[in-house]
Formats: sequence, structure tokens, C-alpha cells
Amino acid sequence: MSSARASGEKIPVHVYGGPTTLIEYGGLRFVTDPTFDPPGEYPMPLPGDHKLVKTDPSPVTAADLGRVDAVLLSHDEHDDNLDNAGRAFLPDVPVIFTTVSGAGRLGGNAQGLAVWKTTELKRPDGGTVTVTGVPARHGPVGCEPVTGDVVGFMLTSDDLPSVYVSGDNAALEHVEEIAEKFAPVDTAVLFLGGARMAFAFDGALLTLDSTQGAEAAKVLGARRVVPAHFDSWAHFKEGRNLVEAAFTEVGLADRLDFAR
Repeated sequence: MSSARASGEKIPVHVYGGPTTLIEYGGLRFVTDPTFDPPGEYPMPLPGDHKLVKTDPSPVTAADLGRVDAVLLSHDEHDDNLDNAGRAFLPDVPVIFTTVSGAGRLGGNAQGLAVWKTTELKRPDGGTVTVTGVPARHGPVGCEPVTGDVVGFMLTSDDLPSVYVSGDNAALEHVEEIAEKFAPVDTAVLFLGGARMAFAFDGALLTLDSTQGAEAAKVLGARRVVPAHFDSWAHFKEGRNLVEAAFTEVGLADRLDFAR
């Protein structure tokens, strides 16, 4: 256990609706999956008239965030993780970490981060932050040809508590792999909401639901859990009340931080 974790130091995290969070870590400012559009509909590139529906506006614009040093983009292929305003924001950021395939599509300042690969960023104080790509799966086994590749992220630094960002992950077995390498995790930003679509994989989960989120917290030994991506879109089936109930049932309510 690092001295930072033992002292109870709290890494600043702010959730701005959907999957978009701002993480201040080692003097650097990271934004996850930027989405700033107003409510609206997004056609899906699938047979049939399927759409993603954004129900709530973002409480901030990209300009409101101020300086951003890096984007942690779990995947670029779905509008609820990267919308039109989010795409317009990317060229203004020094580096975007995302999937290898996503970096190929985005080009420019996008850097692909394969699972378990690492990269380092210089901190303003002269230290470094290590960004590690960690596994994620956006649905049931074998979903990738439909849902595409996804990557999660781990932020670590010698004198700071660790931060895990799950991305759109529905696989607890991947959480267990991550825990083997990094547990205990200090702050886990978990994309929850129990996303499902009736036409996709017989309604199977596309992201963790509330009960699985609580299990992930236990597996990771997380001191703090920041729920994200459980609201603002119609395909999320479990909101804040169910998240709180699931964590309360297993005695982990005190670890929740909705970071609004």
C-alpha cells in the first residue's frame, strides 16, 4: 500500500454526465470519453432503425473544462462515448489514448494503447504518470465484431494512489485480471448503468450493472468508487438509486462517490 493511499489522499474526480469525467492526477488533467452534445438521436450503423438517444444535456462544455492534458477514450465508435462536440474537442488536446484500431481511425494526436501496454506522461513537478491499457469487453463473449474494441485505463505514479477507469466493460473476468496486477485500487471510475438493447445479443448486458459494479469494487479492493455512464442516455437501465442499493446490500455504500 502506498503512503498516499494510506493517508487517505483523495484524487479529484468530477463526473459530467454519461461517461465524461475529469480526473486531476499528478498535476495533469485527464478527460474520459468526451460527450458535450445537447439531447438528441444518433442513428446506429446496424440493420434496422436503431438509434442511441441522449436524454440529458451535459452540465459543461469543452471550453468550461479549461486545460486538458490527455483524453482517455475507451472507444471511438459509439456516439454515447464520443459525440460530435467530443470529436471537435479532440484536436485541442495534446494526446488521446484509445484502442489501437481507434487510433488508426482518428489519426493525428491519437495514440493506440494495447492491453497491458504502458506509456508515460511527464508531471509538472518533474515526476511521471504511467498510463496502462487494461482489458474491457463491451458485451458478452464474442461481441467484438458488433460492438468493436474497447480499452480501460489505469493511472499510477510512485507517490500517488492508483486510479482505474473501466470504460464500457461488461466482463467481471477482466476486472479480476486487472485486480491480479493492480489491487488494491484506490479510486475506481466504473462505467455502470446496466446498458442493454433488446435487439443486441438477446438483451445481454453491454456494461456492468449495479450488482456487478459492487462485485467489481470488492475484487479491486477499491477504497472509492466513482460511478459514471449510468445516466443521460436512454439505453441505461439502472440509475443512481439502484447503484446505491446494490452497494448498500453488500456493505460498500461508504465507498461510493458520485463526484458531481
